[in-house]
Amino acid sequence: MVQLQVFFFPIMAHGHMIPILDMAKLFASRGVHSTIITTPLNAPAFAKGVQKSNDSGFQMSIKILKFPKVDGLPEDCENIDQIPSPAMLPLFLAATWMLKEQLEQLLQECHPNCLVADLFFPWATDSAARFNIPRLIFYGSSFFASCAEEQVRLHRPFKNLTNASDEFFVPNLPHKVKLFSSQIPPFLREERETEFAKMLTEAFESESRSYGTIVNSFYELEPNYADYYRNVLNRRAWHIGPLSLCNRSFEEKVQRGKQAAITEDECLTWLNSKSPNSVVYICFGSVGKFPSKQLHEIAMGLEASEQQFIWVVMKGTDDNEPEDWMPEEFEERMIGKGLIIRGWAPQVLILDHKAIGGFVTHCGWNSTLEGIAAGVPMVTWPLGAEQFYNEKLITDVLHIGVPVGAKEWGVMVGGGNIKRDAVETAVRGILVGEEAEDRRNRCKGLKEMAKKAIEQGGSSYSDLNALIQELSL
Repeated sequence: MVQLQVFFFPIMAHGHMIPILDMAKLFASRGVHSTIITTPLNAPAFAKGVQKSNDSGFQMSIKILKFPKVDGLPEDCENIDQIPSPAMLPLFLAATWMLKEQLEQLLQECHPNCLVADLFFPWATDSAARFNIPRLIFYGSSFFASCAEEQVRLHRPFKNLTNASDEFFVPNLPHKVKLFSSQIPPFLREERETEFAKMLTEAFESESRSYGTIVNSFYELEPNYADYYRNVLNRRAWHIGPLSLCNRSFEEKVQRGKQAAITEDECLTWLNSKSPNSVVYICFGSVGKFPSKQLHEIAMGLEASEQQFIWVVMKGTDDNEPEDWMPEEFEERMIGKGLIIRGWAPQVLILDHKAIGGFVTHCGWNSTLEGIAAGVPMVTWPLGAEQFYNEKLITDVLHIGVPVGAKEWGVMVGGGNIKRDAVETAVRGILVGEEAEDRRNRCKGLKEMAKKAIEQGGSSYSDLNALIQELSL
């Protein structure tokens, strides 16, 4: 029998690259030859995972496309995480469209059985079709967010609202979902279609023409929306997550993503000294950043909550920039009580630790699903993208989280208007009291469901098997 070959092509952003690597490893573990397509400066992020998979007797490889030089983008800027300003995001995405010719050359040479390409490469559907190769889409979001986003785009229920504080219901969903007008992206609210909005329109339009979508989720988590996506929106989809659970060994959890800014020994020694469910973990993803005044409010709120914490603070573009946000002698007062990590943290390793009792998150889908797989309740603090939809899944559908009160959509940067009292209340609410215990019990149930989903006979295990069989025909 000829071995199945699948190409995986993520957008150059760690929030997309990390789950794609997990996905490629998962396919490889089922006998597929998995090849990751990326650019020179992003290749090292995949190298260890690919090597470890090959050492385990599976087959994985990396193919390199040269990233185009574009006026307006900094030299060697090959990842969204490296963009100095959110205003450069459309320029970066436009640059990725220039990879089309190189990808087509690769497809012609290798002719894989399938191309799994990021939603943000809408042109990949036509490129794959040129060589009679099925193209699967990877969006990196939940069924719930995809369904809600589709209804908001189609029906524009916010169009007659005049104030940012006005609320509306997302139509036609199995649950009542209410949003503020300010939580909708500006490019959707504007009458004139921007270049960025045109790109997104093309991306969603290519979804309907593709072979189908791979979803990093599991059926038991959002059954109404998995069914809605397939039966109402009439989209083909396979749920194969949580992808993070394919990292079973200590080494895999430590090496996931970028180089951590803290050693695993230092991190675990600190956590091992804490009681179960006594520490809140705070992290806003790989690109989420706040102005100094918001960081100051978070610090003051954490101190007032009197709870123990691990707080990941992403550095700005200048590592020598003074930390003018930090309250005077804050770190000294927090010795033994709070651990600040400046830079990348081994998130799955931390969330899986028994000391972690809560997670303050930006509601990116990777983080959300990692929190669910670890059985950890959440404080929701969405910043942009589809994160406000994910917040509603966490708080209103699953009832495993507390909103901090974020109401303003942004790109990669938080607005900075959440006060210390709200931080204090949310952190205490996720760790202390009867309601916190109820949420924790619900999270434990979801954690067990997530584990069963990826085991032999589970919903995600079976969906991946069905997809591989279909591609093999």
